[in-house]
Amino acid sequence: MGKFLDSVDVKALRFAIGFPVLLAAAFAVSAVLLRPDLPDPLAVQWNDGGGISFAPFGAYVGVGAAMIIAAGWLVLLQAVPVSRPTVMRRIMMGAGLTLSLFVTTVLAAGLVGQAGEADARESHVDFIVLSTGSGAALALGVIMGFVFKADQQWTPDDDRALQRALELELDPELATDSIRLWVHARSSVFVMIGIASLFPASLIAIAVPWLGALLVAAAILGAAFLFARVTADRSGLRVFVAGILRVVDVPAEAISAAAPADVRAADYGGWGYRNHGGTAAVLVSSGPAVVVRKTDGHRLAVSGGNTDSAVRLAEVLTRIAARARRDGRSPSEGEGDA
Repeated sequence: MGKFLDSVDVKALRFAIGFPVLLAAAFAVSAVLLRPDLPDPLAVQWNDGGGISFAPFGAYVGVGAAMIIAAGWLVLLQAVPVSRPTVMRRIMMGAGLTLSLFVTTVLAAGLVGQAGEADARESHVDFIVLSTGSGAALALGVIMGFVFKADQQWTPDDDRALQRALELELDPELATDSIRLWVHARSSVFVMIGIASLFPASLIAIAVPWLGALLVAAAILGAAFLFARVTADRSGLRVFVAGILRVVDVPAEAISAAAPADVRAADYGGWGYRNHGGTAAVLVSSGPAVVVRKTDGHRLAVSGGNTDSAVRLAEVLTRIAARARRDGRSPSEGEGDA
């Protein structure tokens, strides 16, 4: 979706889709208001003597509305891709507006020409509506071609990008004060979970299928909790179990120190998220981790993946904690902001 939005003019896309739909809806509402004065069926083709081909009111309005939408989309959407030349996009936007208005004008002229007639065979297209509507459609299309800004427009996303660029220019270390990593248990653990769940589930499913499926679902859920997403930046440390459930959120100003360590999960209560007294842990396995000391005296252990990533995570946490202290923020202020 992101690549698609980058390749199109979002504002032009909204107009190209929405304008024909609203125009068709306005035509349908006008036709319904005019219906008491219309014959049944309605003429859809005429010659010098009057109507020669007919259709029910619903078909006239429904097909007419579809024609308005199709004609508008067919041309207006050609002005949406930003890769096309600016002049071409302006022409397509103006031509699309003209075409959709012209189709609406023709349909409206046919309805107005039949208003007040008892028999559609005696009706004719209202040339006043047709001529004035066609002129207005052409004029509005030309105006749209001139006023449509086909060049890329400055957006709030550009403001945010500029702000990040300025921050990086003023503080080159900003780029190194951020780390995001995924940690997970050893592959042997997942193999063990699969063997311990899938084989019994296949046997149970013979007698009680839903119970077998429930066992498999429980195994998948348990395996998901042996994954964690760790994010550290200038705002602090956050850990998401299974990648989505946030269990740790430590502001930078609440961090006293951080150091890499080789830990045993059993020393912290086992795998997964644990919180006992003043010690918390999110460990997916024993091995490389980062032990964080907080300003309130509590400790936190987080799996670091491998030795190198654990060392880098500890370095980032140490830098952001030192910067938070230099900025003069207290832990209570950070917690209040969070």
